[in-house]
Formats: sequence, structure tokens, C-alpha cells
Amino acid sequence: MANSPSGDSMLERIIRILSAFDAHRPLLSVAALANRADIPLATCYRLVNQMCDAQLLRKDADGNIGPGMRLWELASRSSPARDLRAAAMPFLDDVQAVFRQHTQLAVLDGDEVLVLERLSSRNSVVNKATIAGRMPVHQVSLGLSMLAFQPQAAIDAYLQQHPEAADISYTNTGNLRTTLATIRQRGYAQLDGMVDHDTAGAAVPVFAALTGRDRTKVIASIGVVVPIDFEQRAALVPVLLAASRGLTRALSTPEPEENQ
Repeated sequence: MANSPSGDSMLERIIRILSAFDAHRPLLSVAALANRADIPLATCYRLVNQMCDAQLLRKDADGNIGPGMRLWELASRSSPARDLRAAAMPFLDDVQAVFRQHTQLAVLDGDEVLVLERLSSRNSVVNKATIAGRMPVHQVSLGLSMLAFQPQAAIDAYLQQHPEAADISYTNTGNLRTTLATIRQRGYAQLDGMVDHDTAGAAVPVFAALTGRDRTKVIASIGVVVPIDFEQRAALVPVLLAASRGLTRALSTPEPEENQ
């Protein structure tokens, strides 16, 4: 696409418009969109109208703009996370049936945790994770359980990009590097009161369905968020590890060939 006078392409502007929405801002005025996307107001009006015509965006009765149904349809139809989520659902359901709090599936995307699924019960504790939401890797057990099994160069790069992570002292495990080494040894991550003082998180990595050296590659994490005084805390890790092993086996099992 042709570049604008400011040097950014039309595609870059469309991406910035779509990225302006989040869990706290599902609807925005065109002026707010233009401000958050750093696009001239007149240009934003034109792009928003075109995207509404294509049903990538929608306009409510008050003129506010939100993501359109076709955007969800296209993303759901072709998302690379779809197969992983589908394979994981039976195991997430099993975990949720035991603890009845929050059960989550996440992946690493760049230097953030991207939540693919969250199952919650009506009376479960507060949880800031949302489906399709992003969270800092070093602040959640989901992130630490995946970062711990990354190559050393990736861990070094993460610390370089997030120097604030090096200043954190985790309960019982010390700084980030020591904590990651402990997670690699134990095979799971646990955090108390990191995001919310009254909650605890536990998570285990899910390994790739590959052979040889690549079997240690982490592709996802399964975790739970529970009250910090949860009576079943001793059962969290065994149940999560069983779910992780089950999902890894499911991903490793080849699809049966159809009869010719």
C-alpha cells in the first residue's frame, strides 16, 4: 500500500486502528481512535467508514466504533491458535472441573503472554487475564513457566528489553534468573499475590509435539488462578502436570488417515 505523507503505510494505519481497542476500551469515538492510533482525524474518519463498510468495524447508535463481527469471523476461521485451543479444551475442562476457579491456556507472543482461553466459575476470585489479552511475562506464572524453558539467548534478550524484571525478588526463589532455574528444575511456576494480593497462580509448560531435541520446545502453558488461601493448593501442580502431559500426547498423536 502507498505510504502517507508521514511515511507510514495504509496497512500500518489500519493495524494501529485495530490495535487501539482492548478489554478496557471495546468502543471508542472516532476522535479517540484517531488519537490512540496517531492518525489525522480526517484520515481516520475515512478509514473507519471503509472498515465499517467491510464489517471489520461496527458503529453503534451513539456513533462509537468497535471491532466488527467479520473481523472476529476471519480471525477465528484462520487463527493458528485454533487447533491448539481445540486440542487443549478437554484438558482445560478437566482442570476446571477439579478446582472451579480460573483455568487458562496461553502462549508466548513476542515478549508478552497471549491468553488463548480462560474458563471461570461464577464465584471464582478476581482475575485480570482475558481471552486475547496480553500480560507481562515476568508478572504471571503462565509467562514464567514458558520463559524458563526458552534458550538462554532468549532469556537474556527478554531481560535486556525489560530491565525492570531484574529488580523483582520472587517469594522463596529470589531474582528472575534464579526463579527461572528453579522452574526448570521443578517443571512448574507458582506465584503468590503478584498481580492481585488475594490470589495465587500456578502454571506448567506444554511441550511441542515433535521428536528429538525439539521435544523440549515449549509451545504453551496451562495455568490456574485461585484464592491465596485455597484449600486444594497441594493438588494444583499434580493436576496441571497431568493436563500438560495429556495435551502433549494429544498433539504428538498423528491424525488417523482416512480410508481411501
